[in-house]
Amino acid sequence: MPRNVPAAKLSSHQPLAERLRPRRLADVVGQQKILGPGMPLRLAFESGRPHSCILWGPPGVGKTTIARLMADAFDAQFISISAVLGGVKDIREAVERAQAVQSGLHPQPTLVFVDEVHRFNKSQQDAFLPHVESGLFTFIGATTENPSFEVNSALLSRATVYVLEPLTTEDLKKIVALAQAQQGVPAIEQVAIERLVAYADGDARRLLNTLETLTMAAAQEQLQAITDAWVLSVLGERMRRYDKGGEQFYDTISALHKSVRGSDPDAALYWLVRMLDGGADPRYMARRMVRMASEDIGLADPRALRLALDTAEVYERLGSPEGELALAQCVVYLAVAPKSNAVYKAYNAARALIKQDGTRPVPMHLRNAPTQLMKQLDYGKGYRYAHDEEGGFAAGESYWPEGMQAPDFYRPVRRGLEIRIAERLDELRARNAQAQDGKAEDGR
Repeated sequence: MPRNVPAAKLSSHQPLAERLRPRRLADVVGQQKILGPGMPLRLAFESGRPHSCILWGPPGVGKTTIARLMADAFDAQFISISAVLGGVKDIREAVERAQAVQSGLHPQPTLVFVDEVHRFNKSQQDAFLPHVESGLFTFIGATTENPSFEVNSALLSRATVYVLEPLTTEDLKKIVALAQAQQGVPAIEQVAIERLVAYADGDARRLLNTLETLTMAAAQEQLQAITDAWVLSVLGERMRRYDKGGEQFYDTISALHKSVRGSDPDAALYWLVRMLDGGADPRYMARRMVRMASEDIGLADPRALRLALDTAEVYERLGSPEGELALAQCVVYLAVAPKSNAVYKAYNAARALIKQDGTRPVPMHLRNAPTQLMKQLDYGKGYRYAHDEEGGFAAGESYWPEGMQAPDFYRPVRRGLEIRIAERLDELRARNAQAQDGKAEDGR
């Protein structure tokens, strides 16, 4: 958007979101955690000294607006690059433009704004490094993805990361009021405003684009006010913004998993429905429940794993929406089931040991002896067949490599079925100890 242009002179053909874009820092709605008095980005504005930064947040929360306001505040040349459409050629042109104004009759700093910077590959991101280090321009990147994963560490180390949050309900209502006061948006029924704010889901651009669509439709139908019933008829079924493959997706599945682990069925249902409502693949949700049953419930309730597998099969047979009820049934069962991560911890401990330990030979008595030669070499000699022993247990037998102290991987918790498992293990260990004591006495 052209800088320093009064709102009244902006073309009416521009989108409403562009016409309503703030021209001053004080006009920005929301983001007080970074723009409020005494907050870090606000102090950067007030210092008059630009610095490279990454603006990380969901769509429609003000990343582009803040970048443009920074160019205004520092009287800098503003160069915008879209990582979706641009490439090395655009980066080269930005460098040339920055060098031109730096060496001109009226030197001016340059701010290069890269939208969706995570879309640039490593070499493209690296192309900015020498110019950021030399001070040729200030680099501002905007991303909806976690910069820890998507931005090169070299570039990340030279930029401050500012986290922008979805706009609150009150923030979005302020934007509706501004659109009505400044841009001729008609009166809107309060219930309809609540619905539009929920529909926007923290995204100001989505809210304003929706308002613009409704305003044009209302004008065509010569409506004096926008009612909730009319909004429903125009918008149809409310859809939520949902990033099926990005940071928000993984944050939400994490919340679901933690709710199950924390034994809160209502929270688990909430996050499940949030994901289904947002377009997550129910088959993926079923696979995650199988993982939850193995990791967080385990042998405290082995039925949980069977139920999770049955749930996946039920969904395959029924599809949506009928099969989603099976997902709900499963997630509630997983949430209320007794929890144990004993097998999960034991497995990880065993993996860690195998990774750092040497390859120990299998003891002779545990080796298979399918040939006569192997039998002559004492393969399998001395092995005790557990089924022939009292209680089906060969007390005192060792199943570990020679000279290896038996690690204590599996430690059942005192919950659910693992209470019984722990009792059984205690009994078997006592019999082992008794047998070992007997061997020691016989050896004296």
